[in-house]
Amino acid sequence: MLYPSVDSLKGKIDSKYTLVTLAAKRAREMQESKNELLRTYTSHKNVGKALEEVAAGALSKQVQDASIVYEDEI
Repeated sequence: MLYPSVDSLKGKIDSKYTLVTLAAKRAREMQESKNELLRTYTSHKNVGKALEEVAAGALSKQVQDASIVYEDEI
């Protein structure tokens, strides 16, 4: 069973797609730099650790600056 559950995390992040993207980016960052935001983790894998950080409130979605235009939006 996945801890924390996706249903409990949807209260902290607006959609499951945003949650997946946020967790994947954070897991990649953890793999490269080995920095951890929590003292202890239940999960052994980086994606699980990222989801635990979201559940603990240590990781949240950043507001995107509306003035930035990305190449794929042109």
